[in-house]
This record gives sequence, C-alpha cells and structure tokens, in this order.
Amino acid sequence: MAVDDLQELLTNMDPVLDDTRYVFCTFPDHQAVPDKPAQSPFATIQEAEGVTWIIAKDIADQLQLHHEQSFCRITLNVHSSLTAVGLTAAVSTALAQSCISANVVAAFHHDHIFVPHADAESALSILKKLASKPAGVSEHA
Repeated sequence: MAVDDLQELLTNMDPVLDDTRYVFCTFPDHQAVPDKPAQSPFATIQEAEGVTWIIAKDIADQLQLHHEQSFCRITLNVHSSLTAVGLTAAVSTALAQSCISANVVAAFHHDHIFVPHADAESALSILKKLASKPAGVSEHA
C-alpha cells in the first residue's frame, strides 16, 4: 500500500545503493534515438528538446553514446504515494546541506535518487541518518 505520511515515508525509506554506474544520455533529434539495447535504459524521458536515457555507463560506452558524468542510484524502498508531499524536498535538502546534487526520478512504487558517483557512499549515509531521526528532531536541535 502506498504511503503518503511524510514521517512514515522518512522512517521507512530504507535507502539502498545500486553498484551500477549510470549516465544521462540525450538525443536532441527525436529521430536520432538508437534502438534500445538488450539491456534497456533504466528510464526514458521524453522532453520537448529531445529524449533522455538514464542507462548503465557500460552499456552507454558499448553504444558509444555521449555522456558527461557518472551517477549512482539510491532507491528508497518505501512505496511512496505519487501524491505524497515532502519526501523529495526532505531528501534533496539533506543532500544539499552536504553539497551533494540529487536527481530524483519518481516511479509508481519507489523514488530513485541519482547522485554523483564520488558522493554515493556519503549520500547513502546521509539518507540512512535521515531515516533514523525521531519525528520532530531537526539537525540543529
């Protein structure tokens, strides 16, 4: 059952780090999107400017796709409601306080946070700490 209570979401988010390195590849010309590889992209996002794939770096390299930086994916294993309020803000704020960028992709069951590869372990630690805080306790208390 999907959860929409922020404190319950934070307490039960159970962040898990995926070892796979991911990259964001963009195809500005909609006609230039290659056929999907055997290992499909994690996400395909259609924007007015073109298509973005979030795909494993090794697959992108095999396909010789341009990318700039690698990211790691942290999945929040709580089944968050698509109408829940505050989870993305709480997670991104906690990471921002440590100067870690967070690219959030929300799917039906879970939220996935893509963080720079170099910051992945720190980000995971921050999210685990956020999940372990009792309700109503702030960083500055």
